[in-house]
Amino acid sequence: MTTIVVVKKQGEIAIASDALVTFGETRLPHGYEVNEKIFSIGDSYVGLAGSTAHYVVLSGAMRYLSDDCKLGSREEVFNTFQRLHVVLKDKFFLNPKEDDSDPYESSQITALIANPSGIYGVYSYREVFSFDRFWGIGSGRNFALGAMFTTYERAHSAREVAEIGIKAGSEFDKSSSLPLRVFSFASAISAGSEVAREQT
Repeated sequence: MTTIVVVKKQGEIAIASDALVTFGETRLPHGYEVNEKIFSIGDSYVGLAGSTAHYVVLSGAMRYLSDDCKLGSREEVFNTFQRLHVVLKDKFFLNPKEDDSDPYESSQITALIANPSGIYGVYSYREVFSFDRFWGIGSGRNFALGAMFTTYERAHSAREVAEIGIKAGSEFDKSSSLPLRVFSFASAISAGSEVAREQT
């Protein structure tokens, strides 16, 4: 699958991912295809774990919403993903069923969102979490979470913590691999530029 992390620390926000795509037992490493797991929309960066179909579908669906795609708070993220669910079904042929006992239709999405307002996680029933420090998704998340937990207090920046998380996921998870990609920027409550810095 993947390793994707978001981090907030000392007025900086970062989102990062590994670069490996897998198809069952087949690996599609960086260099064979441009494996972008994070896309931008407005001033937000969205990272996705799960089916490779999600990347092009979700970015297209969010752009389809146009001005109704708002991600500036936990409530806005929830409302946007409620609207997205209808678009995903009607325009992109989403299959919303996972299990007969599901309490709601599934959007089949696991995503992390980072923008100047904060860091958020969205799961298949459109549950939205707002994180204070860091989080991770994908098959390498446990390795990333452990590494970020041990380094968060002594690291100098959100970017540094995010890079450590992705490196740990890529080192130990068979479905994650370097190079990493990271975007970082100032949070809305801090002074400074909101222009993202990118590293591959």
